[in-house]
Amino acid sequence: MSISPSQCRAARAIINMDQNDLAARASVSRGVIIDFEKDRRKPGTNNLAAIRTALEAAGIEFFEDDRGEGVVKLRSRQE
Repeated sequence: MSISPSQCRAARAIINMDQNDLAARASVSRGVIIDFEKDRRKPGTNNLAAIRTALEAAGIEFFEDDRGEGVVKLRSRQE
């Protein structure tokens, strides 16, 4: 499952991570994050996977709701 620009922004907001921190954790440039979140361009497959992995490592879960829409949430501490 891919992530959308709005999911990326929401995920960062949930964990209070700025664009610089996400870029560093994903090993991509800040420009990649900025352009993706503003829906200017979609990162390449590897960069998008790195962004998702960095957010998941910080405690974010990505899933689809019963309507098939992408949702983000903070992983519970019990998992």
